[in-house]
Amino acid sequence: MMGFQEQPQNSLFRFGVNLDKRVRSNHPLRKVDQLIDFHFVYDEVKSFYGHNGNESVPPPVILKLMLLLIFYNVRSERELMETLPERMDWLWFLGYEIDSTIPNHSVLSKARKKWDVDVFQSFFERIVLQCVQAGLVDGSKIFVDSSLVDANASNNSVIDTKGLKHQLHRNYKKLEARLEDNNESVDVSRSYEKKNNRYISSTDPDAAIVNRGKPKLSYQVHRAVDGRCEVITATDATPGDINEAHLMMPLLEKHHTTTGMQAETVVADSKYGTIDNFLACHDQGVQAHIPDLLKVAHKRAAQRGKFNEEQFQYDAATDTYLCPAETRLKPKTLHALRQSRDYAAPKKICAACHLREQCTSNKSGRTVKRHLRQSELDAMREKSRSAKSERDIKTRQHLMERSFARATRYGFDQARWRGLWKIKIQEYLTCAIQNIQTLIKCGSKPKKSVAVKIATIREALTRVTSNVITALNGALRRITPYSGLFFQRA
Repeated sequence: MMGFQEQPQNSLFRFGVNLDKRVRSNHPLRKVDQLIDFHFVYDEVKSFYGHNGNESVPPPVILKLMLLLIFYNVRSERELMETLPERMDWLWFLGYEIDSTIPNHSVLSKARKKWDVDVFQSFFERIVLQCVQAGLVDGSKIFVDSSLVDANASNNSVIDTKGLKHQLHRNYKKLEARLEDNNESVDVSRSYEKKNNRYISSTDPDAAIVNRGKPKLSYQVHRAVDGRCEVITATDATPGDINEAHLMMPLLEKHHTTTGMQAETVVADSKYGTIDNFLACHDQGVQAHIPDLLKVAHKRAAQRGKFNEEQFQYDAATDTYLCPAETRLKPKTLHALRQSRDYAAPKKICAACHLREQCTSNKSGRTVKRHLRQSELDAMREKSRSAKSERDIKTRQHLMERSFARATRYGFDQARWRGLWKIKIQEYLTCAIQNIQTLIKCGSKPKKSVAVKIATIREALTRVTSNVITALNGALRRITPYSGLFFQRA
């Protein structure tokens, strides 16, 4: 006989349900709860709350809700709150019961606006410090790279601020007021100036148009990753059109501040191989394993059939360059801002040179630029071409791709909110989650260095060899009258 499901009836008596028994022992959130202390946030946000009025949702609960939003890549805060009563593991993680009152989704947006970026940055740095204490960070070598993040705005929202078309829109005054408020609220100490201030988005003015294949409104996240267990030690977010080379040294400084360790080597791709970065690394005693942009320029010159700057020999005694045609190029112009000097030959001599077609097409003749700290720059470039540097550059490619690929699981490549400060919050939470995953995977015990491992192996081999020799000598004594040693250690 077929059974039919009857309409459920409310129970007259309610039995207690222990959520701790309903969550499996190896649940990821159980491991997070064991390793991470969320109660630090009380001290971080106490200045934002008064002593009278309605009680707020406890700050640790708000931080955990933000973590769940990124960790499970939930589309929106509204959906998070709607799904929360159905997930016993989430309720247990938050310290709720089955019949607990679920907060309104607006609690998260209000707290985010009230707390600002500093609280989430502090949370990220605490996780990094915990990784350092667990022995998961070496600190001597970091890898740097950046990646684009699609803004939460449509290309149709882009307007030309110098055109008249957008001024004819009926909501023009509201739009101008919004843009002015956005500019006034920007913290100059933590912001970056956009390159393109003419074309901006009316819905997200902080986003920038980036033309890589197809023009998109984008942000850019920058990371410094330690090489031992791939812990993210420093991160930042900027508009998409910012030159990532300018972020290398700030990331190096953040790495030192957060971990307390001074990096000895920084590894990056050719986009970071600028003169300023090489000299800044030289001043701080850091090895720069970065492909040199000058080398790329020389390859392009060779493809065009032109002489490159390496073919001009510098004479320090006379402070001149000797060109391939045996002509002396003397100092000509000093550029104070660029910290460089131009060297050139007389225009008439250069115009009559038989190698002119292989040298330059400029009517004024060939000019060679030399930095005022060229000797230091050459030394750094020479080190960047070593075999060790090439190995690190190859390692960086796979290591940084893994870091960003793992972040796609948490939706890092798509902005959840609008505004640069909110993108920074999203990036700090994403990096904190990735570091927590590393902390769970690698455990709390410090990893042994290679030297310690080799010493342990040698000690074990020595012990085994000694035992084998003792056993052989004992066996031979029993079968022969000779009582001497048949085998000795080398």
